Amino acid sequence: MENSTLRDKLEATLEKIRRGLKSEGGDIELIDIKDGVIYVRLKGACEGCPMSMLTMKNWVESTIKKELPEISQVKAV
Repeated sequence: MENSTLRDKLEATLEKIRRGLKSEGGDIELIDIKDGVIYVRLKGACEGCPMSMLTMKNWVESTIKKELPEISQVKAV
């Protein structure tokens, strides 16, 4: 898949995730896409939340991998 198309699809998926995070005072920022790995940063209330790792694995990563199966992993930076 062309990188710009992948980025567009990823941004659309992140926007869905963002709605939920914003309802809790948080946000997510796309940092990079490299070799099937997405690098993101949680922001706002999510940044220091003790549940942020669960949010990353159980919600962010699973949602992205479901909608974009070519993505192998999502990493927080």
